[in-house]
Amino acid sequence: MINRVLIRLKIIQIVYAYYQNGSKNLDSTEKELFFSLSKAYDLYNYLLMLMVALTNYAQKRIDVGKNKLAPTPEELFPNMKFVENKFIIQLEENKQLLDYASNQKRSWDDEDDFIKSLYEKIVASDIYKEYMATEEQTYEADRELWRKLYKTFIFNNDELDALLEDKSLYWNDDKCVVDTFVLKTIKRFDEKNGANQPLLPEFKDEEDKEFARRLFRRSILNCDYYRHLISENTRNWDLDRVAFMDVVIMQCALAEILSFPNIPISVSLNEYVDIAKMYSTPKSGSFVNGTLDGIVNQLKKDKKLIKN
Repeated sequence: MINRVLIRLKIIQIVYAYYQNGSKNLDSTEKELFFSLSKAYDLYNYLLMLMVALTNYAQKRIDVGKNKLAPTPEELFPNMKFVENKFIIQLEENKQLLDYASNQKRSWDDEDDFIKSLYEKIVASDIYKEYMATEEQTYEADRELWRKLYKTFIFNNDELDALLEDKSLYWNDDKCVVDTFVLKTIKRFDEKNGANQPLLPEFKDEEDKEFARRLFRRSILNCDYYRHLISENTRNWDLDRVAFMDVVIMQCALAEILSFPNIPISVSLNEYVDIAKMYSTPKSGSFVNGTLDGIVNQLKKDKKLIKN
């Protein structure tokens, strides 16, 4: 699940904090990096659990309605389609998700107000109403409902973002990336796999884990050389006046460009320019792009960089 987009972002955050906090212990900072990445995987599981929590809340509402002294016909004989959603039943029984909930002791039980508010928005939506009105109840339709609901109500949700930030500072910048993995997981669910449906692994493979470790260490250990290159290509600028986040972004970008021969230069440049646009100043994207492009061209001219 933790892909290289998230790894790059986390490394930039950790390297930035490394200098800002005056830390000089590389090993402990590396541990902090991998702990931060593990928290992103926690968020992935926690957001999967949110869909189950919403369904359980819907069931509680039905139970309360039936147990009233004078329930209405709608309360006595409710439409059970939402709570009997085949995809959610499979997700709730998923062995990996159950293990996570048990081991991490995490749940949505203490977030009743948020669950209620989100559920009521879902129920008021056309997506929900159209789903409940149709007689079709296939696994594919049930899974598609939750893909639509997640994308509409959970993907960009300021209230949820604030709630998650209160739970973990590590989740501040993770959700927009983790959301894409949750949607990918929904799409991959297959009814025939039952409770054994595999969730995304924390790391795709050992190569990605090693990529994180090596990129982090090269970014720090070769700092003087990378900053020399940056200074040489920003002669019209006082490096002390350049946004420090821009310096860190370019430092990490150069570590990747010069340390990983199998990653095309264009891929590395695009990734770090996108990060600069999102997480630094309004002008950082063009500044980082122009500076890195100049450094790459000079390194190629000096035959210090031989790759495409």
